[in-house]
Amino acid sequence: MKPYASFRDIRNDLQRGSLSCQDLVRHHLSNIRQKEHLNAFLSVYEAEALTRAAEIDQKLQSGKAGKLAGLVVGIKDVLAYKDHPLQGASRILDGFISQYNATAVQRLLDEDAIIIGRQNCDEFAMGSSNENSAFGPVKNDLDNTRVPGGSSGGSAVAVMADLCQISLGSDTGGSVRQPAAFCGVVGLKPTYSRISRHGLIAYGSSFDCIGIFGKCVEDIALVLEVIAGADAYDSTVSQKPVPLYSSDLTADNNKSYRIAYIRELSSEGLQPEIRENILAAINRLKADGYTVEEIDFPLMEYILPTYYILATAEASSNLSRFDGVRYGYRSDKTTDLHSMYKKTRSEGFGKEVQRRILLGTFVLSARYYDAYYTKAQKVRRIIREKTKEILTKYDFIVMPITPTTAFKLGEHTDNPLEMYLADLFSVQANVVGVPAISVPCGKDRNGLPIGLQVIADDFEESKLLHFSNIIMKSGQA
Repeated sequence: MKPYASFRDIRNDLQRGSLSCQDLVRHHLSNIRQKEHLNAFLSVYEAEALTRAAEIDQKLQSGKAGKLAGLVVGIKDVLAYKDHPLQGASRILDGFISQYNATAVQRLLDEDAIIIGRQNCDEFAMGSSNENSAFGPVKNDLDNTRVPGGSSGGSAVAVMADLCQISLGSDTGGSVRQPAAFCGVVGLKPTYSRISRHGLIAYGSSFDCIGIFGKCVEDIALVLEVIAGADAYDSTVSQKPVPLYSSDLTADNNKSYRIAYIRELSSEGLQPEIRENILAAINRLKADGYTVEEIDFPLMEYILPTYYILATAEASSNLSRFDGVRYGYRSDKTTDLHSMYKKTRSEGFGKEVQRRILLGTFVLSARYYDAYYTKAQKVRRIIREKTKEILTKYDFIVMPITPTTAFKLGEHTDNPLEMYLADLFSVQANVVGVPAISVPCGKDRNGLPIGLQVIADDFEESKLLHFSNIIMKSGQA
């Protein structure tokens, strides 16, 4: 079977009767078996997916199928799926089975999507390469010696390699957009609170967003339309109505869009081919009649440290619940309650998670709280104000999503600072809370994909998706 470029094409063939949901599931299962070496899936729900596909085929025949009938989805191993394993790719949650569905997962099921399996990721979504998983690294399908990006690497690779049509990931500091760029697919991080976080394992609660991977903007718009919106189980979710994102994509081309790009494109740390491809895309936008202007963002150097101070502080608090008392892994080398906590967490958490817990605990300690955590909160507010100020003058900010293309496995594992610098351009959208997307933007001399990042103002996903679709369809990126 051919790989489908869009869900629209799938639905057309389903309606014509030249394709069934069972055919689709078998196709993806075959690809998963052939690409098992990529380590993208931790569990594959083969029998269950085929049974559900047969049920949805009957719904299609009777005209009662939901709007996502025929959409095969993979979910990152941080999203709860009732009666299925949920581990955050960590040993400390060995044996844990979810007792409920995440709201985003439930809304997919309600519209007859088919969940084919849970996908590998960096442990508790902490990483930029998908090398921190307790189950081993995920490999890039274009070059198996390179990383797919992280933390949602398995989700990005699954779409890239046609192991599923759509993946749900999570984006705390770029964990959807960065692997999307490394894998040459589309990755959306919505506005903070646009999608309910109920059922998402928490890393940094004021940063975490459920994001979407797809092969085209149209598919992402449709899925966002289904899973976004108010939820009684999440007090932080937005109550704003959910637009018809998929319909808004067909609006007339708006040449009045004003676009800003940051002067940091001249940074020495940016891979030359990324700079060249993004500048070429910018020049084509100018030639097509858009207003595109270069701007300064003098706070760029403060964004990454602000993110890592605050996100690790929140991680330290959130991960304190994993202690071996009620569920998951428990060390068998313990003598008393204190040693059980200590040994369970030391053995159950990987090195990167331990590093971030320790850093977060340090910045929250009484002696350093004001010097680090309080100050970082103040800086975060300033960064948001300055970014919002730009977005009152411009519709979009365009910038790279990564400083390099996909790097080699093991290249940065010995130096955490080098790994953290991979998040240089991606964390701003999370610190500020605005929506951002990564769309393919050419390739480097090794044939590795380059991503173009577009950022919009709060809850302007319709405009962001519309503009991204224009870029994709025109071949500008």
